[in-house]
Amino acid sequence: MSTSDFLLELRSEEIPARMQAGARAELEKLFRREMDAAGVSVGDLTVYSTPRRLALIARDLPTETEAVSEEAKGPPEGAPDQAIDGFCRKNGVTREQLELRDVKGRNTYFAVIEKPGRAVKDLLADAIPTIIRDFAWPKSMRWGDASISTESTRWVRPLSGIVAILGEDLIECGVGSITSSYSTVGHRFHHEGEITIGSADDYAEKLRACHVIVDHEERQVAVRAGAKAAAEEAGLKLVEDEGLVIENAGLTEWPVPLLGRFDEEYLDVPPEVIQLTARVNQKYFVCEDASGKLANAFVCTANIIAEDPAVVTDGNRKVLAARLSDARFFWELDQKTPLADHAKKLERITFHEKLGTVADKVERVAKLARWLCEEGIVKANPDLADQAARLCKADLVTEMVGEFPELQGLMGGYYAEKEGLPQEVSDAIRDHYKPVGQGDEVPTAPVTVAVSLADKLDTLAAFFMIEERPTGSKDPFALRRAAIGILRLITENDLRFSIWGALLGPIEPLREQLGLPLWEAVPVYYATSVRDFVADRLKVQQREAGVRHDLIDAIFALGGEDDLVRLLARVKALQSFIKTEDGANLVAGYKRAANILKKEEFEPTEPSHTAEEAEKALIDALQAAEPKAVAAIESEDFASAMSALASLRAPIDRFFEDVIVNAEEKHVRAARLTLLSRFRDAVHQVADFSRIEG
Repeated sequence: MSTSDFLLELRSEEIPARMQAGARAELEKLFRREMDAAGVSVGDLTVYSTPRRLALIARDLPTETEAVSEEAKGPPEGAPDQAIDGFCRKNGVTREQLELRDVKGRNTYFAVIEKPGRAVKDLLADAIPTIIRDFAWPKSMRWGDASISTESTRWVRPLSGIVAILGEDLIECGVGSITSSYSTVGHRFHHEGEITIGSADDYAEKLRACHVIVDHEERQVAVRAGAKAAAEEAGLKLVEDEGLVIENAGLTEWPVPLLGRFDEEYLDVPPEVIQLTARVNQKYFVCEDASGKLANAFVCTANIIAEDPAVVTDGNRKVLAARLSDARFFWELDQKTPLADHAKKLERITFHEKLGTVADKVERVAKLARWLCEEGIVKANPDLADQAARLCKADLVTEMVGEFPELQGLMGGYYAEKEGLPQEVSDAIRDHYKPVGQGDEVPTAPVTVAVSLADKLDTLAAFFMIEERPTGSKDPFALRRAAIGILRLITENDLRFSIWGALLGPIEPLREQLGLPLWEAVPVYYATSVRDFVADRLKVQQREAGVRHDLIDAIFALGGEDDLVRLLARVKALQSFIKTEDGANLVAGYKRAANILKKEEFEPTEPSHTAEEAEKALIDALQAAEPKAVAAIESEDFASAMSALASLRAPIDRFFEDVIVNAEEKHVRAARLTLLSRFRDAVHQVADFSRIEG
C-alpha cells in the first residue's frame, strides 16, 4: 500500500505563549483520535507551534484504508417485525441480506456489513473541520459577522488560514468562511505576500527562507544561546531562566536576543524586585557582573532583525524604566511605615472564616514559636522568635507584595533590615515560608526554624481542628506541603521532641478562638486524623528517600514513638538489618512464631523450668539478648539493638527444627508457647515484625 506525508497548518492571530504547549498536545490527541476512529494507522507525528500557527506533520500515512467486513448480532428468529426492521435500518442492510445462525440452540439474525476501502484524502477532509470544532483552548473567541451565532467557529484568536496537503494533493475542506489552500504567510515584518507550500517536505525550509522558524524547540535554542552570548559579549553573566526561554520562543517566530542597559540608580531596589519586574512585566532576562551582583543590564528578545538594534533596546529600556520606577516608588513608600504598624493592618485580612484574621494566626504563631524556644526544642532566643513571628506576615499589606505576591516574606526581610531590626529577626521573616516544596532549601538558623515550624504547625492544627482536611487530589490549604515542611525542618535540624505534643500546642488558643469549651478533651477526630496524616506524609517523604513504608509502620505500630529523629534512626537501622541473612531469617522465624501463637489464641503463662536442649538454648539466648536490646534502645544505639536480636536467629531456627510446639502434654505445649511469646515480645522491643512485608 502506498503512503504519503501529511501536513496540516492552522494559522491565526497571536497564540499566547503559555497556551502553545497545551495546543500542540491537543492537536496531536485530536488527530490521532480521528485517524484511529477511521482505522488509519498513525506512526511518527511532529507538531510545531509559533505565535501565528499550529502545524502537524504525519509521516507515511496510507493513501487508502483497507476494506473490512464487520458483523452485528441482531434479534432472534421470530422476533417482532419492528425489532428486525430497526436492526436493519441501524446497520444499513435489508432483510434479504440478513443471515441466520445458531446461537445456543436458537436461530439469530446477523448482519454482515462490508465496508470498502476509502481514500484517506476524503477521511482527512472530514476530520480537519472536526478537529477545529472540538479543539479545547483555555480561552477562545468568535469573530466577524458570523460571531452573532453561537454555532460559529471558535478559536483562541481569529483563524485566518488552513494548509492541508497529503503528499502533493490538497485536502479540500473548510470551516466557516475559511477554506484550505496551498498558501501560507511568512514573517509579519520580514516577508510580504503569500508562500506556496508544495508538500510536508518543503514546509519548514520554505518558511525559514521567509524568516519563520516553525520548530519551537529550535527557537528555544536560539533564545537560550543568543541571550547568553549577548550577556557574555558585554562581560556579564546571564541569569538563566528556562521559563523565560520557553516564553520568549513562544512570542517570536524569528528570535533575536539583544542586550540593553537601564539606569544604575534603580540598583538600590532589591535585586529580586528588579528581576521579577523584568521577568513578569517585560519577559526580559537580567544579568550579573563578575562579582555575582545584579548588573544594570537586561536581555530582550526581538522578533525582527533590526537595522539599528540600539533603537530596539532603547525602546525596551524606556518601558522597563517605567516599571522599575513604579517598583522603586513602592519600595520607598513601604519603608515609611514600620513593620509593626503594617502588622496592625492584618486585623483587616481574613485568614479563614472559621479561624479569624491573619492577625489571629500571627498571635498563635508567636506563642508557639516562643514555646518551642522556651522548651529547648529549638535553641533560639524566645524574645527574638516572638518578635520575628509577630512581624513575619506584615509585608502582606505592603504595596510591593500587593504588586508581586511572590515576594512575600522576602520583602519583609528587606524592610526589617532597613528598620535596623536584629539580623536574626529579618532572616526569620524572609525565610519563614521555607521549605516550600520537596526540593526547597530548609532553614537552619534557630530563630528562623522556630518561626517556620510554628507557622506550619499552626496551619496544620488549625485546619484539622475545623475538619478541613485534604481529600483525594484536592488540598486547597496546602496542608500536605505544610506537613512535609514540618518533617523536613525536624529531620534536617535534628529537633528532638514529641511531634504529637507540638501539634496539641496550638489547640488551646484555637479552642478559645473557636468558642469551644476549654475543659473538654481534645476531639478524638483531631488527635487521630492529624497523627495519621503526618504519618502518611512521612511515608511519602521517606519512600522518595529510599525507605520502605512497611518498616515505618513496623516502628509506628509499637506506639509511643513520637520523636521523629529517633523513629527514623530506628527505621534505617531496621532496614539495614533485614537486608542481612540474619535479619531475613529472624523475620521468617518471628512470623512463624506469631502465626502459631495466633492460631492457638495463646495467653502466656509462667515459664516452665523443664526444657529440652533446643528450648534451653533459646531461653539462654533470650536472657542474653533482651537486656542488651533494651539498653541499646535506651541509648539510641539501634544498630546494637539489631545485633542483639541477630543472636536469636540460630536458636529460633534450631527450636523450630528440633521442638514440636504442639506437644500432646498440655503443660509442655504451654511452656513452649510461652517461650515463643517471650521471643515475640523480645523482637517487639525493636519493631513489630508482623508489619514487615515479604
